[in-house]
Amino acid sequence: LDQFYWRNREYDVTNTMHPFTGVQITEIGLDYLEQYVADVRKIIGYKIPLATDHFGFMGVEELIKVARRLEKFNLAWMEDCIPWQYTDQWKRLSEATATPLCVGEDQYLAESFLPLLRAGAVSVVHPDPLTLGGIYETKKLGDMAQYFGVRMALHMAEGPVGAMAAATIGAATENFIAMEYHANDVPWWNDMVICADNPIIKNGFIDIPDRPGLGIDDYNDEVLAEHVDPRQPGVWPSTDEWDDEWCRDRFFN
Repeated sequence: LDQFYWRNREYDVTNTMHPFTGVQITEIGLDYLEQYVADVRKIIGYKIPLATDHFGFMGVEELIKVARRLEKFNLAWMEDCIPWQYTDQWKRLSEATATPLCVGEDQYLAESFLPLLRAGAVSVVHPDPLTLGGIYETKKLGDMAQYFGVRMALHMAEGPVGAMAAATIGAATENFIAMEYHANDVPWWNDMVICADNPIIKNGFIDIPDRPGLGIDDYNDEVLAEHVDPRQPGVWPSTDEWDDEWCRDRFFN
């Protein structure tokens, strides 16, 4: 834990909040981003939604430049552009572009979204159920966002259990539109668990079980043991170090 503590005390671009980095994007940089998105859009066409992940570490003025450049590609959203606490800056960005804005993977508790929702500063909330506070808290946020006319997508960079929890929330939430998924290139991702319906994700979709629970019977310890980080041996190591109030998380992404 000490190494994480000291690493996060370093003053560098990845540990400095976006408004304070002084990073500016040039016309060459804007041209590069525009061409990158154009290449992707050319491949997938306009029948498939296209969203952008975190831009990061630029101030609101630079993000306005980016958002305006990318409007022509009809993006589903631009994600986590500014630290979520800066409601006024989100509002300023949203008023400067027609591109929908999305925020939320770092936020804890549904109530933390209220300033953004009340300000009409975002078009999509994007919580991670494991970070936000669990299944009920995420469902509560979805209903709250619906009241304000805002859609909900779900951040999901976890294993199969987290995926099934997120999918179940989405299926029960009327304004849910999509779930993020990172493990498409991990061949043993589905094998981490034992369940009747495996593979879990088929052609980009998850079938929600019609029986109690999340549809997963158990973890597959043999598969987990094959892929344990050698720096942290053991499939089920002790978690005693987390019993105290201590956290290395930042309040922004």
